[in-house]
Amino acid sequence: MMHRFILFFIFVSTCIMSYSQRTAKVSATYTYYAPETMSVEEAKRIALDRAKIQAIADEFGTIVSQSTSTIVTNKNGRSDTQFFALGGSDVKGEWIETIGNPEYNMKFESHFLVVECSVKGIAREITSAKIEFVAKTLRNGTELRFGDVNFRDGDDLYLYFLSPLKGYLAVYLLDELSQTVYCVLPYKAQAFSAYPVVADKEYVMFSRKEAEKSERPMVDEYTLSCENDKEFNTLYILFSPSQIGRRNGFDDSIEDKPDNISFKDFKSWLSKTLSKDNNIQFQEINILISK
Repeated sequence: MMHRFILFFIFVSTCIMSYSQRTAKVSATYTYYAPETMSVEEAKRIALDRAKIQAIADEFGTIVSQSTSTIVTNKNGRSDTQFFALGGSDVKGEWIETIGNPEYNMKFESHFLVVECSVKGIAREITSAKIEFVAKTLRNGTELRFGDVNFRDGDDLYLYFLSPLKGYLAVYLLDELSQTVYCVLPYKAQAFSAYPVVADKEYVMFSRKEAEKSERPMVDEYTLSCENDKEFNTLYILFSPSQIGRRNGFDDSIEDKPDNISFKDFKSWLSKTLSKDNNIQFQEINILISK
């Protein structure tokens, strides 16, 4: 009887874990009306972000509170957002991987740049309460009032982080111009695969001044640069109550640069990691760097 009970428990647990980690191939097309003062690159970025959120909403549904102004209608089983106010926290899933390249159609109409974006990818359903950590990029200052995602060539980058639970943090930076991903946390001199954080403690990463005294020699500080008039970078933030593994294959041969890997290989690793480990919470922060 005991053997039967154990087998039954394992079977039920496996079913629950499989359900909680359900992933699906998703797709959507979103049309964004950008003001004429907005750059084409920024309009395309916003259209892509909203197409991803729309795809997740179509597959897994939405969580719309009374305080939002989102108007979502359903037609033939697909949700249509008339006035878009959905954010990543309003949908019951998160984007894991983009399949292929997004497709764009652009035109000018009544003083608007109209960008239609179609995207396909893999998303993961969220079935349990997320860990509500706070991650914000800071520009040229280490206090929250310096929070910003718009940087200029030569600006210093810091990252504010706060979690209600203790756990592990890993941060990666995508240079979209070179399609290279850098591991910026843990720091290059640290041997572990993810940075341990304490519950309810405010951290400012990439600042020697704000670091613990014993850690200061290890801290890497970052100044952003821009070759073109405007460039986009993306911070990928992974947090988990348990240890986060690190992909093999990072190039650590250049002493004054963070360990790096191609974006293609990073996407493959990230997709597999998020699919297998439902404890990992994931956030993207898009930053604009201008001359």
